[in-house]
Amino acid sequence: MIILPLEWFPLNKPSAGDYFHMTYNVITPFLLLKLIERSPKTLPRSAVYVCIIMFVMGASIHLVGDSVNHRLILSGYQLHLSVRENPIIKNLKPETLIDSFELLYYYDESLGHSMWYIPFFLILFLYFTGCFTHAKEGKAMPLSAWLLVGPSGLYYWYLVTEGQIFILYIFTFFAMMAIIMHQKRKGFVLDSNGLFLFYTFCITLALITVWVACLWNDKILRKKYPGVIYVPEPWAFYTLHVKDQH
Repeated sequence: MIILPLEWFPLNKPSAGDYFHMTYNVITPFLLLKLIERSPKTLPRSAVYVCIIMFVMGASIHLVGDSVNHRLILSGYQLHLSVRENPIIKNLKPETLIDSFELLYYYDESLGHSMWYIPFFLILFLYFTGCFTHAKEGKAMPLSAWLLVGPSGLYYWYLVTEGQIFILYIFTFFAMMAIIMHQKRKGFVLDSNGLFLFYTFCITLALITVWVACLWNDKILRKKYPGVIYVPEPWAFYTLHVKDQH
């Protein structure tokens, strides 16, 4: 959307970003299946297939909701406000239309995200459980992996913050640490693939910590994201602090 802005496309047709999202919905589950095939550990096929099916459904639901929400931004919709607090939503007649937009928001941000990210992280964790080798055979990560671990951590930072899945992410991270300690007592250590995934999650946690610290005192975003766990969405930050400056 930065390179090919939404304004360049008819609002009643898919944009370049939508087509990339469609491509993601096909390529990513295919790559996850190939990833599982390369796992040294035999994983339950039924669980993997169910996860992939749920992933495709959730990502597709999110595609539709996200596409509509991005077009609403061009009409003045502000992501840092709730659906009913948005000025363009308040004036809708009849008022039952507001319920329809709240349903769209639920499909996009709640149901779509849950069906997308839960199976995604579950597959990553299942793969991670097979990324162990005997301590004597342990190998360090190659240079190519070190070059990619930073961008990978940045990608997961955006996934966690924009997807509002910090609890799912941190639970997966703690589960990974528990597996590492359990395997270590058996004399096993992470192989290069496991190290890459673990270091990626470590970088992601560091980036989330910096992100939250920088926006800790933002009163408007605090209102949008109440509660103990405060992890603002980058798009909400964009519509609040960046969009109006252009």
